[in-house]
Amino acid sequence: MADLTDAPALTPLLARGALLSPFKRPRPDADFPRTRLVLPGVRIDLARLAAYERVCGFATGDDALPVTYPHVLGFPLAMRLMSGRGFPLPLLGLVHTSIEITQRRALPATGEYEVGVHVEGLAPHRRGTEAAVVTAVRAAGDVVWESRSTYLARHRTDARTPPQSPTPMDPKKEPEPLPVIAEWRLAGDIGRRYASASGDRNPIHLYAFTARLFGFRRAIAHGMWTVARCLAAHGVPERALVQAQFKAPVLLPGTVTYAADGERFELRGGDRTHVSGAVYPA
Repeated sequence: MADLTDAPALTPLLARGALLSPFKRPRPDADFPRTRLVLPGVRIDLARLAAYERVCGFATGDDALPVTYPHVLGFPLAMRLMSGRGFPLPLLGLVHTSIEITQRRALPATGEYEVGVHVEGLAPHRRGTEAAVVTAVRAAGDVVWESRSTYLARHRTDARTPPQSPTPMDPKKEPEPLPVIAEWRLAGDIGRRYASASGDRNPIHLYAFTARLFGFRRAIAHGMWTVARCLAAHGVPERALVQAQFKAPVLLPGTVTYAADGERFELRGGDRTHVSGAVYPA
């Protein structure tokens, strides 16, 4: 375990990760950092929180944090781990493929928290190697919020994806499309606005010309913005389990449809599903 005195700055970490990426050789049996980074005494910047709520569609002024906001608090720590020499997957091209969040109670915006992040492990994927990163938020010593994110590094592999235990998000057959609730027209600056509120200034999200450097025709929305926008519309109880899978990028500007039924929700564009997820009481 390594205690930090302040949140790492994201821009230097992005630069370091980009410079080291060509030297990484991803494989599922590679070694990875076992260090758990811990940042105690975290207080919420209320102005930054309000900007996040506005860009994601959450109500502003609520005392409780949006269910996705602790991810913003832990992201600099995750980036420090994933941009380092000891992390075997290249940061450039790394794709956020899923997130599972467990919230055990509402988190007051005026609270003080300890944020901890560690790499849980690596696993083979049909398209490469996937890393699992766990973020835990504690208040008065108790874990009140926890997430598990998976990140995919694509590379040639003959390995097959190992069988997984069925979960509510993984039924045996493909579920039917959900009924459309709303259509959202997304402005071209969504990526820049979310970057300003979250600190995640990955160039693929900012401008078309920077996104083209990485193979995208236009800037793409942050995956965490897409799931936050869906959850703002869906609603989340104080104690909740949230599961979401990121299936296809959302190009900006663009038009998407939000669909939901019961626990499940989706974000679609035409015949493509960008995000699928569900919210369950915990």
